[in-house]
Parts: sequence; structure tokens; C-alpha cells
Amino acid sequence: MNQNQTSQELRYQRVMLKLSGEALAGDRGFGITPEVVDRITDEIGSVASMGVSLGVVIGGGNIVRGAMASRSGMDRVQADYMGMLATVINALAVQDLLEHKGIETRVMTAIRMEEIAEPYIRRRALRHMEKGRIVLFAGGTGNPYFSTDTGAVLRAIEMGSDVVIKATKVRGVYTADPVTEPDAEFIREISFQEVVARELAVMDTPAVALCKQNSLPIIVLNLGEQGAVSRAILGEPVGTLVS
Repeated sequence: MNQNQTSQELRYQRVMLKLSGEALAGDRGFGITPEVVDRITDEIGSVASMGVSLGVVIGGGNIVRGAMASRSGMDRVQADYMGMLATVINALAVQDLLEHKGIETRVMTAIRMEEIAEPYIRRRALRHMEKGRIVLFAGGTGNPYFSTDTGAVLRAIEMGSDVVIKATKVRGVYTADPVTEPDAEFIREISFQEVVARELAVMDTPAVALCKQNSLPIIVLNLGEQGAVSRAILGEPVGTLVS
């Protein structure tokens, strides 16, 4: 991959990258694994070097999942706020490694905590991106009952992103869960309507609905495949395209 691609060669100029919190944990499944975060930040840095205007949303499932905690008897609103705080922890970890690599980064949170990050203000976030800074959006939407997938799509729309790239542990979207059903078939392209009708695990329904309403495509790909995000941004057939 040539890291000196000009902006004219890019299929997508402004990108919102959605990472699961579990991606930071690696095989451990919990917490933050430095070696894994180092590899992820290399990929993010590679994308930034292409001249892409980049926003990143990271989940918090490696620390706490609000919906899961509520099923264990915890108050759902309280559990969701814990999940939002987990996304801030993850964003700070990624910011630290990116800045150690000389990549200018800002963390913006949906819930105010000025001592450690900037509050999310749309116009300020746009200025950061225009100046070539990577913006890490943390805290979800700032409201309980909304997933970080929905938060990523919301921020993508507000930032005028051309695409949402959801980086996962599998190649893309399948007819069933490929982990539990080895015969599941890979889907290269699919419409928003089909995703909802077939209840495929792309993003939750509110996130998919927002993308459909705003004609915002989603690319689902494997974060473990080196260079996959960069190739998708160049328009190569990587992962699954939902449009």
C-alpha cells in the first residue's frame, strides 16, 4: 500500500471509523492489550497519512456493556452511563498511542469532562478535522439506550462523512453468524432494507435507519486484515458494502 495517495485517488474523503471496544482487548476479551492497540493505531495512522479526514468512535464492551449489565439486574440507565465512561477510557488509550506516533488527535466527549477531553461541539470538531487532526468521539450519544453504533452514525452525519466503516473480527456481513455457523455465506453487497428485513448483524436498527435516511453507506470489514481500511477508502472491494 502506497501511503502517499493523493486525495484525488480516494473513493471516500471523510470517514467515520467505528471500532468495537472488544477490538482493543484482543484474544484476552477484556481490558486493553497494548500490543493490539499499537497495531490498531498503526492502521489508523496509515489511513490518516492518506489525507483522509478521519473521525473514530470506539465502543466500551471490553470494559462494560450497558445492555448486558442491565440484564444482570443493574438499572439500565446507570449501566449505560458506565458504558459511556468505558468508551472514554478507550479513546484516551488510543489517543495516547497515536500521539506517541506523532499523530495529532483530539478526544471529544458527549458528556462534559473538560479536565480530560474537550466537550463535543460540532463546529469545533469540524475545525479539528479540517486541520488534519483525528477526532476520537467518546461517550456515545450522551444518552442511555443508544448504542455506540448509533453514536458513530450520528457523528458521521453531523461531520458530513462519506462513509461509516465498521471494523470487526470477521470479513464482513454473512447470512448467519460465521462463528457459530460455518456454512454461513459471505455477502459482498446488500441494501439497508435487506439488512433490516433479514435481521442481519450489521449495526442495530436505529443506526441502520439513520444511514438509510441520510444515504450514508456502511462498509463492514475485518480489522485484523492488514490494510483493509485503507483499501476500502480507495474504493477496493473489501468487506461488505451496505447502501
